[in-house]
Amino acid sequence: MAAGAPRIFVSHLAGVPVFDPNGDQVGRVRDLVAMLRVGRRPPRLLGLVVEVIGRRRIFLPMTRVTGVESGQVITTGVLNVRRFEQRPTERLVLGELLDRRVRLVEDDAEVTVLDVAIQQLPARRDWEIDKVFVRRGGGGALRRRGETLTVEWSAVTGFSLEEEGQGAENLVATFERMRPADLANVLHHLSPKRRAEVAAALDDDRLADVLEELPEDDQVEILGKLKEERAADVLEAMDPDDAADLLSELPEDDKERLLTLMRPDDAADVRRLMSYEERTAGGLMTTEPIVLRPDATVADALARVRRQDLSPALAAQVYVCRPPEETPTGKYLGTVHFQRLLRDPPFTLVSAIVDTDLGPLAPDTPLPVVTSHLAAYNLVAAPVVDDSGSLLGAVTVDDVLDHLLPEDWRETEFHPPEEIGPDGIGRQDSGSDHGTDRGTDSGTDRRADSGTDRAGTSTEVTGGR
Repeated sequence: MAAGAPRIFVSHLAGVPVFDPNGDQVGRVRDLVAMLRVGRRPPRLLGLVVEVIGRRRIFLPMTRVTGVESGQVITTGVLNVRRFEQRPTERLVLGELLDRRVRLVEDDAEVTVLDVAIQQLPARRDWEIDKVFVRRGGGGALRRRGETLTVEWSAVTGFSLEEEGQGAENLVATFERMRPADLANVLHHLSPKRRAEVAAALDDDRLADVLEELPEDDQVEILGKLKEERAADVLEAMDPDDAADLLSELPEDDKERLLTLMRPDDAADVRRLMSYEERTAGGLMTTEPIVLRPDATVADALARVRRQDLSPALAAQVYVCRPPEETPTGKYLGTVHFQRLLRDPPFTLVSAIVDTDLGPLAPDTPLPVVTSHLAAYNLVAAPVVDDSGSLLGAVTVDDVLDHLLPEDWRETEFHPPEEIGPDGIGRQDSGSDHGTDRGTDSGTDRRADSGTDRAGTSTEVTGGR
């Protein structure tokens, strides 16, 4: 970026794509890394945390950023893809500085940090955080509550203090457009304290979606820090099969207490799922597939399929059953696939186009048989029916994959080659990197990390960034 470039507020950088010089996207910005300095000197911006393929988070030094404009970041084209690890002297701008309560030097008033601005120094490649956008928590006769203002970094104090009750509203707002799986990845990389604060700021439905994408230990940790009434509400908002999996990780007393606080209908579904062996069709299924009566029409079915809260796997087919329509239903009659619904007139009864060729799965069907069934018939979901012929639920391919992958798959990162070149081809360490990509306040650009700097590739270090 040329000298004298305009100031950029960091909230505008969250999630923006990162491109190489050829225009190929290499990842997305997930945070910024800064180093606080002595006194009131503005922090130096060291680089960006970029999420590349496989949800791997790497460090991109600002010296390798050639442009920040029009909602995108342009790099020199060579990335070191060692996993990012935060160092003790560093601060994550989005994760740790936003929502912090600090004080104005002028009148010692407490304010909340809503955003910070960065700017490239004239005639240099260095970047600094030079402005802070804050909101007053209260004021005197001339200051109305909630007033916002932009001040110099030197006009506030308190960023270096550990805070017990840091808010999370602005961090949550920054990532509001992220998919649940991506937001879960953000939470996984935050400190336990910050993770609990962000979870508390999410609404029940959003938190439920995110919990479903987190590793089990993170799920248990977050649920354990919620008030019991809210924990029950979040469990109700989760898919019953995911709620059952989470509850099964809790001590028996905690499990029963939360089930008692849940709505009876929701608790009944979860208890029913917990009665089946984990790696069976009954243990894998969801109890909330799309169920229609035989006299429903294709138009009725398409209206149900359009629901935004349905996963693609559940929306791929509807199940025709006699009343009652809630699982366990009356007699299961068959399945109508989405493509068939598109081929027939809207007034057609679903009972006239029902597919009865494939038999349903029994609840005790083991996982390998379930997997083979879905693969053999190219299905994304299959009905689960008990001995009396009632539909109990449906097994979807995403739940099967969850159990086929290693237990720690949500925490295991994809390991590409060490470098991504401008041509998009991975390459191993070349043995040298003479750039001064990562520095300290004293101006020294190399870091003692078993002989390796973070941005350089001079030495392979096990467990390094």
